[in-house]
Amino acid sequence: MTLLPKGLTDVENFTLATAESCTGGLVASRFTDLSGASKYFKGGVVAYTNEIKRDILHVKAETLETFGAVSSQTALEMATNVRELFNATIGLSTTGVAGPLTSEGKPVGLVYAAIVGEDFSEVKEFHFAGSRTEIKFQAADEVFNLLMRHVA
Repeated sequence: MTLLPKGLTDVENFTLATAESCTGGLVASRFTDLSGASKYFKGGVVAYTNEIKRDILHVKAETLETFGAVSSQTALEMATNVRELFNATIGLSTTGVAGPLTSEGKPVGLVYAAIVGEDFSEVKEFHFAGSRTEIKFQAADEVFNLLMRHVA
């Protein structure tokens, strides 16, 4: 299995930080599987509960109450705030429902991934199918696709 998309092994022009919920650290793990990751990967937060999203990542309580943890608004705040927290040039985030149960009345497979840099931000909504593990891996793959679109 390929750990990262081709082209992400020679990264020197940016630094990354991750804020993950539904992927549970998988994105960070895939970065750190590569030798030399410390040149660009600053760190990450697995924010599985709203308490951590709010208290560590500073996602606004009103965002969580109004839109829920699984929302484009939360994903964007997670990516923005982890970027600031780690003083990275790019922040990446995931939040979603990996299953097998629904959450917040939202369907299994619904995932939001966000990327934030100095001059750009993007949030994508995805609807994945498969097992919990398959959904996590699909979500991580899409985070790398987001990154590639902005840095390649």
